[in-house]
Amino acid sequence: MTQTQGELKLLTFDEFIAWYPENSEVRYELHDGVIVEMPKPKGEHSNLAGFLIEELLIAIREMGKRGIWTIPKESIIKPYRERSGYEPDIIVLNQETINTETRWKKESVIHNASSVKLIVEVVSTNWQDDYYDKLRDYEAMGIPEYWIVEDTALDGFPGLKQVSVDYAALGGRVFIGSPKVPTIFVCELIDGEYQMTPFRETNLIVSPTFPQLNLTVQQILDSVI
Repeated sequence: MTQTQGELKLLTFDEFIAWYPENSEVRYELHDGVIVEMPKPKGEHSNLAGFLIEELLIAIREMGKRGIWTIPKESIIKPYRERSGYEPDIIVLNQETINTETRWKKESVIHNASSVKLIVEVVSTNWQDDYYDKLRDYEAMGIPEYWIVEDTALDGFPGLKQVSVDYAALGGRVFIGSPKVPTIFVCELIDGEYQMTPFRETNLIVSPTFPQLNLTVQQILDSVI
């Protein structure tokens, strides 16, 4: 459910986790104390995320990290701010340091940047969350790499996607330009700040975490067809 103004009660992260329904088919996030029901992924969104997961798993095996770096079905990121919590579209976890996560086994909660190799968000209609709130919070946590994926062709929206993939190009022109074109932003943490590099069309994506990844933006976009 999404809280309405009439019933608004700002929750802490712990209250949100205690409220979260078990075995829910709906994804929820906590944004500044407010429970937000995440848009149900369309087929194109699911295809794109599935394609990226397959490619990342191949890269993980090629790097000899199988069983060490994993991609869980679900997880919740707890940033430093007490009233927010996010469920990434894709997250690559480091099993070598997952034992530092005291809430992982029972609640699927991640709060240490050392447990995370990469987060990918595929932009939807709530694109401001991916470009502003999550980027700020992942940066503050020290998450080393964050993708935003944006595709202008999705659902007829001229828009943006987080790795950041804005595959529907739903985001603002300040990020993806005008006219808007499908863009993948690789946000690399350098000296405590994200350096955002845009990739479009036939550009090969350059990932510091997955340097051997041989993948263009167009190949990713073609996966939604």
